[in-house]
Amino acid sequence: MRVVVAPDKFKGSLDAAAVAAALAAGLRDVVPGVVCDLVPMADGGDGTVAAFLASGAAARRLRVAGPLADPVEATYAREGTTAVIEMAAASGLALLRRRRRDPRRATTYGTGELLRDALDGGARTIVLGIGGSATVDGGAGALAALGVRFLDAQGYVLVPVPAALAALERVDLSELDPRLAGVDLAIACDVDNPLLGRHGAAAVYGPQKGASPADVAFLDGVLARLADAMAAATGRDLRALPGAGAAGGLGWALASVCGARLESGVALVAQVRGLAERLVGADACWTGEGRIDAQTLRGKVVAGVAALAREAGVPVVAFGGSVDLAVEPALRERGVRCVPIVPGPLPLRVAMREGAANLRAAAARVAALQYGG
Repeated sequence: MRVVVAPDKFKGSLDAAAVAAALAAGLRDVVPGVVCDLVPMADGGDGTVAAFLASGAAARRLRVAGPLADPVEATYAREGTTAVIEMAAASGLALLRRRRRDPRRATTYGTGELLRDALDGGARTIVLGIGGSATVDGGAGALAALGVRFLDAQGYVLVPVPAALAALERVDLSELDPRLAGVDLAIACDVDNPLLGRHGAAAVYGPQKGASPADVAFLDGVLARLADAMAAATGRDLRALPGAGAAGGLGWALASVCGARLESGVALVAQVRGLAERLVGADACWTGEGRIDAQTLRGKVVAGVAALAREAGVPVVAFGGSVDLAVEPALRERGVRCVPIVPGPLPLRVAMREGAANLRAAAARVAALQYGG
């Protein structure tokens, strides 16, 4: 018997590799001869790089510019000619104390440095997760690190932060890194906001990054100016592209300049992992995430894994630290059986501390019921 074990992390308790190991251990407790194919998963956000590193990818660490240009140590994953990067490692909100949040000055330049380093290392495929950003710079910082220049009316080069880009007149792509043309650059993006307006990058995400109402109006105006200049430079206007407003416009910038694809994070990770191929011929697929609820249905790991398993005709069991009963019918329609791992009422801190033991015990219970242990 072969079971594909493809869970997400249980945030605050266990990373995806540890979750997969605990589930496999519980299964083997009941069915010693089972073959467990462990595929730690992620949704393109926090934990994506960790999932690849835990599966054998090499860690690449370097010093880059942080969100306010202070140097930070950032890590990304390399696996052959594939690089997996989280923008939050260089340009993330978590890198700033609340009082230092300043979206008029925050930059994605460090993320661009990570992309450039991946190119230096021979990457041909780059997966970039863009969750958790501190920035609303329209990706200008990242593009500047890749050779793009932002010019004012006199032809002077502007610092690529919103405070300076208010004077933008022209985007100069003449020195854009030519290696980008030969790379498959995929952006893990799970929102559909446009770049501008009341549903755009500044209005929806600016306040959580420290933007006041006045800042929101200023930032939206800067992004509109940048969008006009970018359309003139590239000949294509993607400001209304679903997902253009994610991460302050970073995905939009890379899509505009070098044809990057904005896709579901789970789908991208599954593609790089070869999950669809690994599910072929499997007897079951076990997945899971810390909380199975309405968000699960909106492109989280359990839903993404279940969709691929269903295509392969493989039954799915999803383990959750907690399971919202309201979403169980919808998941059952997708061929998913949900299993809460906590045996009874427990304080959250206790449940998180005992995550591995609870996962293993829950896996053993399911195995005993399904496989007669």
